Amino acid sequence: MNPQGERWTTDQVLALAPDDASRKAGGKLAAAGPWSETGADGGAVWGLCKGSGKNPYQTVIDVTGPAFTCSCPSRKFPCKHALGLLLLWAGEGEAVPAGAAPEWAGPWLAGRREKAERAAATAAGGGGTARTPSDPEAARRRAERRLERIASGATELEQRLEDLLRAGLTAAEGGGYRQWDETAARMVDAQAPGLAARVRELGSVATSGAADWPARMLAECALLHLLDQGFLGRERLPAPLAATVRARVGLTTDTAELLTGPEAATVRDRWLVLAQQDSDDSRLTTRRIFLRGERTGRMALHLSFGGGGRPLDVALPPGLVLDADLAYYPGARPLRAALGERHAPAAPGPVPPGCGIDAALAAYGDALRDDPWLESWPVVLADVTPVPADDGSGWQLADADGESALPLDPRFLGRAGLWQLAAISGGAPVTVFGECGHRGFMPLTAWDPTPVSL
Repeated sequence: MNPQGERWTTDQVLALAPDDASRKAGGKLAAAGPWSETGADGGAVWGLCKGSGKNPYQTVIDVTGPAFTCSCPSRKFPCKHALGLLLLWAGEGEAVPAGAAPEWAGPWLAGRREKAERAAATAAGGGGTARTPSDPEAARRRAERRLERIASGATELEQRLEDLLRAGLTAAEGGGYRQWDETAARMVDAQAPGLAARVRELGSVATSGAADWPARMLAECALLHLLDQGFLGRERLPAPLAATVRARVGLTTDTAELLTGPEAATVRDRWLVLAQQDSDDSRLTTRRIFLRGERTGRMALHLSFGGGGRPLDVALPPGLVLDADLAYYPGARPLRAALGERHAPAAPGPVPPGCGIDAALAAYGDALRDDPWLESWPVVLADVTPVPADDGSGWQLADADGESALPLDPRFLGRAGLWQLAAISGGAPVTVFGECGHRGFMPLTAWDPTPVSL
C-alpha cells in the first residue's frame, strides 16, 4: 500500500479499455508530456490533458469504483485520456504526485463520495428504501396483463413451430429470414423479448448454410418448445425453475428490490474478478464481469448496459478482489448477480485455484441440468496446455496428464487472444478462466502470473 492507495498494474488498466483502438490510444497518452496538474489521493486520480482544442481535457477517475469523467467528446468509456492517465499513475513515477483534488475535479469527486455514503447509509438502515410502486394494485394488474400477453404469444409460437415441423425443414431453408423477423416481431408485441431473441436465432440457423443446420434447427426448436411449455405451465414448476423460465422469456427482476427489498438475501464474500468483457451491437454496450467468491466458491456474473449517453455503471479489471455484498437473481442455477455494498477498497488478488477438464465438463453438465437454455458455464481451468488438434481442425486445452482435452470454441480461433494464450503458455501448463459451452471452451483470461485478458 502506498500513500495513493493500491495502484493497479498496467494489465489491469488495459483490461478496462473498451476496444483495441482505445488500448493503443491510451498507451500513447501514458507519458508525462501532454499532462498537467496531475495528482492522486487515496481514491482518485486526476489530470489535464492537452488536446487539439484551446482548453485541455479535464480527466478524473474514482479508482474505488472505478468511475470516470472526462471533458473530451469521446463516447467510449473509459476514454483514451482516462486510460492514459491511469497508465501514467500505474507506472509509479513522479508524474502523478499525491495531493488534494483541484477545484475543477472536486465537485465530481464529492458527488461520487456523497452517493457512496448514501448507499452505505441505506444498507445500514436495514434496506427499507427499496423502490415501491406508487399504486401497488395498478402495478399488480399491469403485471397480470403482461403475463396474459406473453402466454398468448407463447401459444401462438407453439402453433408456428407445429406448422414448421409439419411442412418440413426444407421450407424453412427456402423461406429466407423475413418469416423469422415477422414472428420475432410478434413476440416483441407480446412483451416476450426472450422468445423473440430465440426466434431470431432460429432464423440465423436456417439461413446459415451450414451442413448441420437441420440438426441445429431441431435442437433450437426443441428448446423453444420447452420454454413455451414451461411458461404456459409455470404454476406447476418448482419456484427456482419457474424463476428461470420467467427470466428466459424476458421478465426482469428489479435490482433495487433484489438488494434492499423485504426478501433481499445478499452474499458477502471476497470476490475475485476473473474477467471483464464488453460487447457492442452499435446501439447498446454490454459489460460482463465474472467473479468468484473466495469463501463460498460461487461464480457470479455482473451485467451492466450503456448506450444513448448512459455510461456503464462499473468497471473492474481482472485480478482485483472485492469485499462486497452480491445479490443473486432468482433461478434454478443462479449466476447473474447485482453488486451491493462494498466493505473495503478493491485490492490485487491471487492466481485463482482451478479444476481439470473432467471437472469442468461435470460443472457445465450440472448447470445444464438445472437450466437447459444455458449457453455456457464459467470455470477456471488449472494446469492446462493449449495445443493444436491432431487433425488440424482447431485448438484444444489439454490436461497436464494428457488424459483429457477440451476443444476451444471455434469463435475464439480467429482472435489474437489465441496467440496470446499460446505465448503465455509456451508449451507449459497455465491457469485459464473462460466459459465452457456446447461449442467448446471460450478463454477469457489467462494468468502470467498476473491476469491477461484474451
